[in-house]
Amino acid sequence: MDELNCVKLIKPFKNLKVGTKGTIVLKYTENDFEVEFFDDNHETIDVYTITSDYLEVYWKASEHKDN
Repeated sequence: MDELNCVKLIKPFKNLKVGTKGTIVLKYTENDFEVEFFDDNHETIDVYTITSDYLEVYWKASEHKDN
């Protein structure tokens, strides 16, 4: 998992449900991230520090860079 990857929750976290989507905005360690979570209208819900065991990457920024 890397910064700017898009992720979704695979288990509930705080006030967020499984499937809630977000973007990794900061990678602290291999397992700890700052993620901005958003709703279906792309409005920010909140930003949380969260561990990788709650997250699944569904879009990798590194695969979509312009050359």
